[in-house]
Amino acid sequence: MSLQKIATLVSSSTAFVLVAIKLTFGLMSGSVALLSSAIDSLLDMFVSVFNYFAVKNAEKPADEQFNYGRWKIEALAAFIEWVVIFISGGYILYKSYQKFFSVEPIEYLGISLWVMVLSLLITGGLVLFLEHVAKKTKNLVIESDALHYKTDLWSNAWVLVSLGIIYFTNWYIVDAIVGWAIAIFIMYSAVEVLKKWFLMLMDVALEEEEVSNIEKIILSAPSVNNYHYLKTRQSWNVKFVDVHVVYNPYIHLLDAHNSADDIIDEINELDRSVKWIVNIHLDPFDDSKEDSAHMNSHKEES
Repeated sequence: MSLQKIATLVSSSTAFVLVAIKLTFGLMSGSVALLSSAIDSLLDMFVSVFNYFAVKNAEKPADEQFNYGRWKIEALAAFIEWVVIFISGGYILYKSYQKFFSVEPIEYLGISLWVMVLSLLITGGLVLFLEHVAKKTKNLVIESDALHYKTDLWSNAWVLVSLGIIYFTNWYIVDAIVGWAIAIFIMYSAVEVLKKWFLMLMDVALEEEEVSNIEKIILSAPSVNNYHYLKTRQSWNVKFVDVHVVYNPYIHLLDAHNSADDIIDEINELDRSVKWIVNIHLDPFDDSKEDSAHMNSHKEES
């Protein structure tokens, strides 16, 4: 089983445990902050289960129907995660508004405090694990999941602070105010997930430093005069590179082919944590200049 699948199973199981604990004591205590946190954990569980199936399908090899694989299901999973984060934030905002105008005492306050301490420790451990997996696999689904649970970590901390203040001061209105703060923070964090989802669907280029390293590798290869039409993108944990490399027109085809293989090998070494798919078109001269001249003459004619 891949590390990505293990991560989604761990996050699903952890979310289930947190839901059971928070929901039980949230209903017993009547704390809107604790109940809101339970609802958020319930949504987390459904998202993590969906992420497992997204990872499972994305890892399937390319076939006759999907010639380039199913990598972009990662972006769909990230979008679903954004929707869930945003909805959970809206629900907490609504419940906090209700609580603000109907302040009720919180029962079992001492137990609720211990519940949130336990939740904080469990969520903190999960975030560290998911961030480790995301860093190792470059997987957007796992990275989004880590970001999601990090918002939970902060919201759990705020709930703990809220219950602590109420425990010592009996200011029950703090429960509603903290609920608002949690909701706004959760909804704001969803923007980061949405941004990455959008950029992946738009086939955004690799980081500028990485593209620069690719350019250096190409230009440093023997018999290479120039290059053009360099295009890059990333999907899931796969990085794509397409480029036209200009060789000496008198070079043997076999030598040019071997040189292109060497370039591909060096590009693969840039990041061994991902899979690289590099397509190199061999050119005997820079035909990009001809294309440019053709386009300019076409404009003049029109």
